[in-house]
Amino acid sequence: MIALLAQFGTGQVLWSMLWFTLFFFWIWTVITVFSDIFRSDDLLGWGKALWTIFVIFLPFLGVFVYLIARGKSMQERSIRNAQEREQQFRSYVQETAATNPRNAAEEVARLAELHEKGVLSDDEFAQAKARALA
Repeated sequence: MIALLAQFGTGQVLWSMLWFTLFFFWIWTVITVFSDIFRSDDLLGWGKALWTIFVIFLPFLGVFVYLIARGKSMQERSIRNAQEREQQFRSYVQETAATNPRNAAEEVARLAELHEKGVLSDDEFAQAKARALA
C-alpha cells in the first residue's frame, strides 16, 4: 500500500484534479443541454426526441453540434427566463409591500412605545426615528 502511495506523485495528483474538473464541466454541459432541449418552446416533440437521441448515442458530437446549432437561441432563452423571474420577484415584492403598508407615523409611534418601556435608549430611538422618517 505504501509503495503504491509513493508512486502517486504530485504530477499525478494534478492530472487527476484536471480530469475530475473536466469531467465535472462535461456533466454540467450535458445537463444544461438536456434542460434546454426540454424547456425549448420552439422545438416540437419530435425535434426534442431527435436531439435527445443524438445526445445520448453520440454524446460528444451531439452536445457540440447542439451548442453550435442552437447556442445563440439557448442564450436568448436563458436571458428571457432570467428577466421573467426577476419581473415575478419584483411584482411579488411590490404586492407584499402594498398589502402590509407601514407608514412613518405608525413606525414612530411603535418606536416611542419601545422607548417609554426602556427597550430603546435615547440614541437608538433617535436613530430609528430618523430611519423611519427618511
